[in-house]
Amino acid sequence: MSHLLFTLDMVVGGTDTSSNITEFAMAEIMNKLEMMEKAQHELEGVVGKHNIVEESHINKLTYLQAVMKETLRMHPALPLLVPHCPSETCIVGEYTIPKRSRIFINVWAIHRDPSIWENSLEFNPKPFLDSKWDYSGKDFNYFPFGSGKRICAGIAMAERMVMHSLATLLHSFDWKLPEGEKLDLSEKFGIVLKKKIPLIAIPTPRLSDPALYE
Repeated sequence: MSHLLFTLDMVVGGTDTSSNITEFAMAEIMNKLEMMEKAQHELEGVVGKHNIVEESHINKLTYLQAVMKETLRMHPALPLLVPHCPSETCIVGEYTIPKRSRIFINVWAIHRDPSIWENSLEFNPKPFLDSKWDYSGKDFNYFPFGSGKRICAGIAMAERMVMHSLATLLHSFDWKLPEGEKLDLSEKFGIVLKKKIPLIAIPTPRLSDPALYE
């Protein structure tokens, strides 16, 4: 029974955060049409226009992986990571952390720190085309899923869900904003980071065979 509850926890908890990441990624992609074209070109090369996206394609989508990683840099699902509480007073850098203090890690601010990231407020997937960046939490310049014993247990599931959703949306459709609408990338802060104004996008089918949409 405990295994069932744990699995249910991961699915329910991961659905909301994964959908938020997907929404931010689509908004950023639509904000730079050349990015959409590049992602779709990659998808055509890997998947083709006569097929649908399968899980086996995901690891071959290098550029789209970089887009997702950059989305997690600028818009981490949890802006403040799970709090830590030291069992003993300790010193971290120049700071003394008293015993039993509740410490929150502001990963949102770290990911936008200009001393770490060049043009930190600009959405740019290029740095993530280098495979050295991962979600292991070992590099404290980039750890959207946390680190150590409290690292997110659903990393693999979240990565697959977001990648498959993005790949399917971009492979199957072209996207544009409603007439007269402007894209707003404002964020709404809470336990989970969300878009302040939900994304509304109009799809246009782009696959060669209508049967692929059935």
